[in-house]
Amino acid sequence: MLADDYLGVLNSEQRAAVEHTGSPLLILAGAGSGKTRVITTKIAWLIRECQVDPAGILAVTFTKKAASEMQERAVNIEERARFAQIRTFHSFGAFFLRKHAGLAGVDKNFTVYDDDDMITLLCKAVPSLTKKDASRLAHKISLAKDYCLSPDSPELEQIEADPEFADIYASYQKRLRDTGNVDFGDLIMLPYEILRDNEFIRRETHSRYKVIMVDEYQDSNVAQFKFLQLLSGVDEGSGTYVCVVGDDDQSIYKFRGAEVQNILNFQEHFPGTKLIRLETNYRSHAEILACADSVVKNNSGRLGKTLVAARGKGKKPVMVFLPTQDDETQFCAELIMQAADAGVPYSSWAVLYRTNAQSLGFESEFLHQKIPYKIVGSLKFYEREEIKDALAWLSFTANPRDEISFRRIVNKPARGIGATTQDRIVAAGTGTSLVLAAQKLKLTKKAAEGMEKFCSLFNSLNEMIPDEENASSENNGSSGTAANLSEFVKEAVIKSGLLDYHREQDEITGTQKEENLHELMNSAVPYKCTRQGLLEFLDHINLDRTLDLQNENSDEDRVTLITLHNTKGLEFPRVIITGMEGGIFPREDKTEAELEEERRLLYVGITRAKDELYFTSCRSRRLYGQIKYMSPSPFLAEIAPSLVRVLGEKPASLGFGADDVPPEAKKYKKGTLVYHDDYGHGEIIATSKDSEGEYVVTVSFETGGIKKFLPKYQSSSLLVEDTDF
Repeated sequence: MLADDYLGVLNSEQRAAVEHTGSPLLILAGAGSGKTRVITTKIAWLIRECQVDPAGILAVTFTKKAASEMQERAVNIEERARFAQIRTFHSFGAFFLRKHAGLAGVDKNFTVYDDDDMITLLCKAVPSLTKKDASRLAHKISLAKDYCLSPDSPELEQIEADPEFADIYASYQKRLRDTGNVDFGDLIMLPYEILRDNEFIRRETHSRYKVIMVDEYQDSNVAQFKFLQLLSGVDEGSGTYVCVVGDDDQSIYKFRGAEVQNILNFQEHFPGTKLIRLETNYRSHAEILACADSVVKNNSGRLGKTLVAARGKGKKPVMVFLPTQDDETQFCAELIMQAADAGVPYSSWAVLYRTNAQSLGFESEFLHQKIPYKIVGSLKFYEREEIKDALAWLSFTANPRDEISFRRIVNKPARGIGATTQDRIVAAGTGTSLVLAAQKLKLTKKAAEGMEKFCSLFNSLNEMIPDEENASSENNGSSGTAANLSEFVKEAVIKSGLLDYHREQDEITGTQKEENLHELMNSAVPYKCTRQGLLEFLDHINLDRTLDLQNENSDEDRVTLITLHNTKGLEFPRVIITGMEGGIFPREDKTEAELEEERRLLYVGITRAKDELYFTSCRSRRLYGQIKYMSPSPFLAEIAPSLVRVLGEKPASLGFGADDVPPEAKKYKKGTLVYHDDYGHGEIIATSKDSEGEYVVTVSFETGGIKKFLPKYQSSSLLVEDTDF
């Protein structure tokens, strides 16, 4: 292929990025701007036009899929690109570490320990630790390694304040080195330490790699940044060409250790950096991009860019205001079915939500309406471990002869009732209650104590579920009887220990198991807390499961159900972003930095849409087993009314007209500095209206707290510091 052939398809911004050499380069690549084309073309161009040895090119990204795609596309342009090193960060770290294993005190044939291996090894290194504590501390150790912190690092207290943590970390490291193996965090930290401490290897590395490119740089953590600094030799005049590609507006993985400051401060750490913005968007229509820009421009921590739609104008995005979450799921189903009747494939639709727990309502509605769907990045709701655990308790309460449910819950969390004891109980309880059978058996002391606790829990839950004929609306909620089945589900997951058990897993892995359990509670609100109500609830779930199995046999033309985080890198013709209410999206009590990340997350969601975009917001929602009245997401107020169409009753808190501006809104604006008698100095970070139409401000205080106020009633205690507004 001639140079003009592959360069001719590039726009001016892309070509400038491809042909840049010399100084470090930061390519600020907006959503849908063709960054992969730029990276792969640049690799080919450097080999073909600059005679760079392909073996001297190192390109790193974050997923195997992205690395494979990058290599395939580069090779299609220039065959010699197959000799370039195109890897994930951790794959390259492992490659480097095997080459220099002896310097790190590990065997060159090391294996990589996963999270479970870490916990097991930590328990052996520090026998006094419980498995629960070991799980938590293993997560802390991984986090420390993401920051390149060793056991003797003074900064370690920022990870864990407990003074014993350093010793525990040191004991774990010694045990790990004794095995000759490494954990996942070592794959970056150990190569960094080798380069830091060995000038000869640093110079050898600089000599080998003359070009280093990093994709999705906004997703890099501190350890990866430090590793890049040493790999490139930027502070040593190595002459290695460094090019990073990313989008600060799409930095949404702080919970995984990603540090947005890496891209924001790149020019500071790599002097002489050339900044090239890719602002031509080939994915979305102009109206969609205008919505995205109107939201993300409210972030202060960004380098700034404005996307221009190559596809020109299209349909205005639509804000849909609905009474309840049931109306929300029905609206989405009807919208999709109407489009299907007009010949629009189901696969052109994606329903986005903030948390996995929100999938339940859509799954149920789509199953009943026979709309084929798939869940991306997560199990379907009823397949999730924590939901199966909770349902097992409900099923066993309804039928204490249920062997499968019994085996799932009797020793979870651990009660000392092993498989052998379970077999004895099941054998003795054939055709009768397993609880009664267990009480008649002579068990070991440990098993007997555990079984006594289990039976006591079963009996207390069983008492909460009266027969229909013995229950009445008058005594419902009294004498230990819950008002609706949601209260019973709540008691079951709390008393059984499942809520605490899965909450601990959330703390370790960053999952959303607790939220899923709360959503199961919410789904039980319409049912009476009676035995009949329990059976109806379980029947409803089993029907959904049956419908789901039928759905599995359908073809691949399916609606995508997906969290906003999992949409990164994807695109869809038609996108519905659901749950646009304060407390849902953004989440409650966020710091300013956290709000900025939430805003970036919405930006990512908006820019997934090619042709059509919808936002849905509900006035009420079932939360924690109760009906809660909601306010629209403050992010919706950041979108100018002229940019969208509105369906439903538009809340007064959105789009103040010239004659509808409350007096307090003129004084207490976003960004205004205030002082409160109790909380001190702060800044207004968001404004909205409550369910009564009252003007509400959200203030972030210097002390770290976030509070909401009604200025109309608190003007004497909430004082404006800067009156020049």
